[in-house]
Amino acid sequence: MIKAVIIDDEPKAIQSLVWELANFEDEIKVIATFTEPEKALTHLKNATIDALFLDIEMPTMDGFQFLEKLEHKDFAVVITTAYNEYAITALKKEAIDYLLKPIDTDDLAETLLKIKKYNSKNFNADKFEDILLQFNNKLNNKKITINTDGKLVFIEPKDIFYAASDGNYSTLFLSNNKKIVITKKLKEIDDLLPKDCFFRIHNSYIINLNKIKEFLKTDGYVILENNAKIPVSRQKKSAFLKKI
Repeated sequence: MIKAVIIDDEPKAIQSLVWELANFEDEIKVIATFTEPEKALTHLKNATIDALFLDIEMPTMDGFQFLEKLEHKDFAVVITTAYNEYAITALKKEAIDYLLKPIDTDDLAETLLKIKKYNSKNFNADKFEDILLQFNNKLNNKKITINTDGKLVFIEPKDIFYAASDGNYSTLFLSNNKKIVITKKLKEIDDLLPKDCFFRIHNSYIINLNKIKEFLKTDGYVILENNAKIPVSRQKKSAFLKKI
């Protein structure tokens, strides 16, 4: 069963789409509808859904702006619009399909097939990743597994100098001046790293304690072996001193 959310600033448009989807009640269930994109963003932070039907023309925040604000998009996005000119732009924004208003039942049936295909593909990818992670753990391998650029990368913790936050992204700075950008928040990275040698020294930084070269007490900075200068937050200073 596909779990779906609808966002459209026009209540009548939502009602019309809900009626059309009722023709496929054995395949899809609408679990929430929103006329205000801001409320939908809050809802989607914690909701688990399979599909989002998103209107493009909305006064406070258009559909493209909404997609940019989404923290995580692990569901199929279908653009609904009265204007065919938005179709190409919609698909470039990683929407799997678009529906022209008024929505045709046959078009909707094809869209549902695309949603199922999208979710099946993602499920298989997630399942494969879980298998690899379990295999890694069974071998008692101390490498951490990172999902980036459509591939899994296995990294030795000793090769990581530090991790830095950039909003919803994080960057791992590795030996040999390599770095990896990951679509995970720093807290998620912190959960992956071994606690005995990594410490979140600042809201924006996690460092490898084994890579510290100097601690500048007065200035409140650590210098790592790769000469990176990382600030120590006041709130973390006491715990950091106990760690070292």
